Amino acid sequence: MNTSTAKGWGLTGTEWLICAIAAIGFAFDTYELLMLPLIVGPALGELIHARPGTPEYADWVGLLFFVPAVFGGIFGLLGGYLTDRFGRRRVLTWSILLYAFSALASGFATSVYWLLVFRCSTFVGVCVEFVAATAWLAELFSDPKQRERVLGYTQAFGSVGGIMVTFAYYFCVTHSAELPAIYGAHTAWRYTLISGIVPAIPLIIIRPFLPESPIWHQKKLAGTLRRPSIGELFAPTYRRTTIVTTVMFACAFGAAFGAIQHMPRIVPGIAEVAALAPAARQQAVSAVQSYQEFGGLLGRLLLAVLAVRIVSRRSLLWIFQLPGLFVVPIVFYFAADGSLSWAKWGIFFAGLFTVSQFSFWGNYLPRMYPTYLRGTGESFAANVGGRMIGTFAAWVTPQLATSMPGAPARQLAYAAALIALLVYVGGVLASFALEEPKQTELPE
Repeated sequence: MNTSTAKGWGLTGTEWLICAIAAIGFAFDTYELLMLPLIVGPALGELIHARPGTPEYADWVGLLFFVPAVFGGIFGLLGGYLTDRFGRRRVLTWSILLYAFSALASGFATSVYWLLVFRCSTFVGVCVEFVAATAWLAELFSDPKQRERVLGYTQAFGSVGGIMVTFAYYFCVTHSAELPAIYGAHTAWRYTLISGIVPAIPLIIIRPFLPESPIWHQKKLAGTLRRPSIGELFAPTYRRTTIVTTVMFACAFGAAFGAIQHMPRIVPGIAEVAALAPAARQQAVSAVQSYQEFGGLLGRLLLAVLAVRIVSRRSLLWIFQLPGLFVVPIVFYFAADGSLSWAKWGIFFAGLFTVSQFSFWGNYLPRMYPTYLRGTGESFAANVGGRMIGTFAAWVTPQLATSMPGAPARQLAYAAALIALLVYVGGVLASFALEEPKQTELPE
């Protein structure tokens, strides 16, 4: 597909189809991941009868957040290698099918251990999909401005996925009694997990019409496609990029998993929410979650608009990173003691400044590695830095919370504020070493 002369969007029908599948993939990446903050409390209450504030509850929350991320990081790194070896489209397809059917299976988990297993396989699919999709899109659109727009706006659907899961959970909470019983009960958390099967349906139908990356395919046919190597990421040419992006990915994910994703467990401890009936409390949690996702969506859209207007990648990142350094820790420090409105608008801006950074990396990384190393390089930063190191904050925060003063919600809020401050400081400091791309075209 040669779009080097295209102006603006100027997409063909096939190109729109490609963008649609990529957008669905990005949307359900987030959809699958953000299920857990919404359902973890009810799921643990049913499966092991654990309650917030107990050591058992804190341990399992940490395990359900962190262990799948480790598995996702390990197999996601392998997926990046396979993306470079066997093609972007093939790996993209199988990764979406993996996380969709894993989400379906998790809704029927009979124990917390099976829930953990299926969350691990779901995470593996999500981690692989991001890398395959960004490499695929970057190589399909050769015009630099068009490529930036396509990557920016399709990744914005990641936040649409967060909005979708929020409303899906709200629907399941509100209408669970009308849905078929699972193991004799009408539990909203199971229906929410099962809804993750949705992206497999359009993919199965559309898959035959999706082209492979022309750059990768041509090199493969010509026999000039070099074998990818993780070790080469640390050769002098790529070492700085690899190390800096891995650290910064870890910091961005640390803010998301160490702070933002704990807000659904802080909200029930807010005084005005605690006074509500159980169903109303769950609806309040969904409302706060929706504010986070609308904030994240606005951040991703702003980044997509600014990416084609601001040449310096570091300056583009600082527009979101520097305000977040102050806003996010303050939001969480006062989260449990403030009002429901404070939680809603606070998480809106926390989502805006943090989630936008995920889209930044999808635009930045494809420009830093050549074709044979693109998937592997993206995967190392995203999966080793983001999934394996950054999400460790999901385990650290509930453990740290037990040493904080106050009720469980206040303890969690203080711990999240501290983690947010630390990872934002680390990300800002690392950004001074971020390399600027040497050209607007993708490296061959």
